[in-house]
Amino acid sequence: MAFPKTRLRRLRQSEAMRRLVSGTRLSVDDFVYPLFVCPGSGVKRPIESMTDCFHFSADLIGAEAAQVASLQIPAVLLFGLPESKDPTGSEAWSSDSAVAQAIKQIKQAAPDLVVITDVCLCAYTDHGHCGVIKDGKVDNDATCELLAKMAVAHARGGADIVAPSDMMDGRVGTIREALDSAGFVDVAIMAYSAKYASAFYGPFRDAAESAPAFGDRKAYQMDFGDPRQAMREIALDIEEGADIVMVKPALPYLDIICRARHQFDVPIAAYNVSGEFMCINAAADAGYLDRAGAMLETLLSIKRAGADIIITYYAKTAAQMLRK
Repeated sequence: MAFPKTRLRRLRQSEAMRRLVSGTRLSVDDFVYPLFVCPGSGVKRPIESMTDCFHFSADLIGAEAAQVASLQIPAVLLFGLPESKDPTGSEAWSSDSAVAQAIKQIKQAAPDLVVITDVCLCAYTDHGHCGVIKDGKVDNDATCELLAKMAVAHARGGADIVAPSDMMDGRVGTIREALDSAGFVDVAIMAYSAKYASAFYGPFRDAAESAPAFGDRKAYQMDFGDPRQAMREIALDIEEGADIVMVKPALPYLDIICRARHQFDVPIAAYNVSGEFMCINAAADAGYLDRAGAMLETLLSIKRAGADIIITYYAKTAAQMLRK
């Protein structure tokens, strides 16, 4: 038998050859960097559960945003902590909230940086759920009205994109209508459309102080065994006016990202969440894997699955590596 003429290793012989034929390219243009803003002044406090992540007060977040912009990362995603919490999360739509103040500081320090704000009540309610509680359950429709108020407050503060992460039915349409009625027709919506009830959110819930005081979020976040409902959720959000849709988490749901990419012709974001981030860091700290290599392989896999936008705590590190 003649030796096969096809030798696929020919195209793997050097770094330059591999770059030449690579089918997927990772770029700094893909990244969104999450930031946590808290009340007070002069605060840059390490988040114990998340390596190299911090709580910033609004007066210090501008300097961080300027560094992000200097790395050519196009956008940040803001999460806020309140001064105090109550049953409805009323500080979420305050014009004096930490997020509203932070948007102004970021726009002054880095005018071209796209500012995305998370729109959800979980960090603002005293019970830690993503909406108003009625008879022991989250009241979907009442919650949508409050989310719309929060989105308008962020738009009024200068946000470019609002990102509802609550998983209430109909919230995208309610927010779109509220934004348009308030004159913010150019503010985009990035919907957390396929957000699963995942075990990978633990470090984030510590950072955002948003763990539920009772029960769990499985009645509104998605069941991780159901891929078909994810496609329905995405389709409904697009119909209601979402400009960008998101799959969250990313790594356990690469198949959902891929299916969405084939089915929908809109920008798709994927959130490389805190638990995924810290799995790599913990293993690297223990000497079990190469941190940089695992990071780049992870981010490339998310891009290869079909994501246009990757929200990741590795954005700054990856941007620095890609510039070399």
